[in-house]
Amino acid sequence: MESRVVRAAIRLLLTVICLGVCMMWIMLPTNTYRQKWRASISKRVLSTYFGTQGSNILIWTFPVLLVGALGSLYLHLGKNLNENDLQSNEKKLRLALWKRPLLVKGPLGIVSGIELTFLIMFISLLVWILATYLRNGLPTITPKVAAKYGVEVWQMKLSDIALWIGLVGNVCLSFLFYPVARGSSVLPLLGLTSEGSIKYHIWLGHMTMVLFTVHGVCYIVYWAVTGQISEMIKWSHSDISNVAGEIALLGGLFLWAATIPQIRRKAFELFFYTHYLYVIFVLFFILHVGVGFSLIMLPGFYLFMIDRFLRYLQSRRSVRLLSARLLPCNTVELNFAKSPGLSYNPTSIMFLNVAGISKLQWHPFTISSNSRLEPDRLSVIIKSEGSWSTKLYQMLSSPSSVDRPEVSIEGPYGPASNHFLRHDTLVMVSGGSGITPFISIIRELIYRSKIAQCKTPNMILIAAFKNSSDLTMLDLLLPMTGSPSELSNLQLRIEAFVTREKQPASDNSKRVRSIWFKPHQTDIPMAAILGPNSWLWLSAIISSSFIIFLVLIGIITRYYIYPIDHNKNDFSTAIRAVLHILVICFSIAVTASAAVFWSKRQYAREAKQIQNMEGQTPGGSPDLMPSYNADRELESLPHQSLAEATKIHYGERPDLKRMLFDCKGSSIGVLVCGPKKLRHDVAAICSSGLAQNLHFESISFSW
Repeated sequence: MESRVVRAAIRLLLTVICLGVCMMWIMLPTNTYRQKWRASISKRVLSTYFGTQGSNILIWTFPVLLVGALGSLYLHLGKNLNENDLQSNEKKLRLALWKRPLLVKGPLGIVSGIELTFLIMFISLLVWILATYLRNGLPTITPKVAAKYGVEVWQMKLSDIALWIGLVGNVCLSFLFYPVARGSSVLPLLGLTSEGSIKYHIWLGHMTMVLFTVHGVCYIVYWAVTGQISEMIKWSHSDISNVAGEIALLGGLFLWAATIPQIRRKAFELFFYTHYLYVIFVLFFILHVGVGFSLIMLPGFYLFMIDRFLRYLQSRRSVRLLSARLLPCNTVELNFAKSPGLSYNPTSIMFLNVAGISKLQWHPFTISSNSRLEPDRLSVIIKSEGSWSTKLYQMLSSPSSVDRPEVSIEGPYGPASNHFLRHDTLVMVSGGSGITPFISIIRELIYRSKIAQCKTPNMILIAAFKNSSDLTMLDLLLPMTGSPSELSNLQLRIEAFVTREKQPASDNSKRVRSIWFKPHQTDIPMAAILGPNSWLWLSAIISSSFIIFLVLIGIITRYYIYPIDHNKNDFSTAIRAVLHILVICFSIAVTASAAVFWSKRQYAREAKQIQNMEGQTPGGSPDLMPSYNADRELESLPHQSLAEATKIHYGERPDLKRMLFDCKGSSIGVLVCGPKKLRHDVAAICSSGLAQNLHFESISFSW
């Protein structure tokens, strides 16, 4: 009860802070903010310790980081309360109506009502900011003022419009990094996941680059027509640095060009590697505008930097790979040892790196295991659909391969709650490897079916495969150590469609092959980078790193910058920016490293306890051989109880409209994962308005 009261108080405080931040964004372009509010705050904050940027720290940086710290604490307190909050209720169903798709086809993809509402609100904010700048600024440009600067009126207006467009672009940049901070508390607070938020990052990225490109082109035109083209190579000592802005823009344009769908699909590595240009883009953006103005966009990037550094620390470890199941459909299930303290919800993902294939490439995969049903193991399913996954399958299936591959991970990342349990019936529609998120859901419901008085929704799995060999993926619905009886308590119906074959394949020689790998002393079980209390540690990292930043930058400003500058902006803008960047990086590195070191000591004992776990076969007998290969015949889908729940259709595609409309119940959760056309077809059916009980959710990994 105390946790609920504290959470309610934190939720109220977070609401007030967020409303205040929204109000500041609305007031940003007004004369009231610039001439009254900021001036009044500057008089109180401006000191020998924080300089002229002190007001921006208080107005823009502090509130967002406070939200990040309090949000992490809120999630920590609610971690053990989710079990009681999963039952269906009218409030959650009303929210589900807002999540129903409104736009299905178009450049934005599948967009729900709430997403479209917030998109319109954000665009309205951008229009409001630009319109306010134009309304307040253009009337002040008169022939007399223009003559003072030796230019014509239209030329001066062009210069100011370019400036205001750049200011609007900074608004987009301020939100750009929130969707890609995978472990941040901001996304779970809004009910979002990292993979589901990538499209917001894409939208913001396009808007940012369009505005900054127009900003840069307008200034180049202005310099050209006024005979000041030499301004392009100007690096001001204490003002705007044009060279730094041009470098930032060029880095952003290269990054932006690589996101073109044709390039991203055909040359994914080019797309992946050019994305690291964000470091150049942000660094030179700060050098361009100065640290004072950068503090407006800094909070989102600050949270991203914390997340990125924690991911780096986690990726330095090689995790313990126990076994692999090789399926004849060129699919592999990897099973890792994990710490019992590592928990995650269904449909979570993690990023894998296999050094033997590429030391730089990281690929996301859905976690198919359940952290409570399988407390000592974590599994992912990988289908050979690209060069990286094909090389991995070939590496594991090679008879000469006896050594386990060296694997590193980042994650897991996933939803904060099992929201799908609010529905009476779950309809899961998959295409090909899109079945993998639903395996994790089914395993979660297997666990819940064993708990007394725990109601589970009815389930219908509609799985479309190209070939009959892909049916072996249904064998992965049960854990490697599972038994057929685990499905007996579930109301599960499986409709499997084989689209390219009209009859079962006659080849009976296909086998599911299990490979067990020998121990390696350097490998460790998978564990959360900050341990079981990761949200609490994240809150501590955010707050303590910011405090260290304030203390260090206050000392540097008081005893190094202020004696030179005296708050008259005479100090080098570039040096000031570099000092702030170094202090931020130092603060984050020290606090995050300390938290990781402390949490590592906590799960070190667990690692020792399961050090020899990889020597266990499914039957529980030890195996002292370097690797153990167990081939077993593929049974007729493969457990009797699973076969009874499965109906296979050859040579046809599912009639999704009929199957969805035939579902009965007040709340039908429709989850879809697979090719783009499949997702759009299901979204169109759910948004048609012909069935009010269908609640759509797309699980997409096509970034």
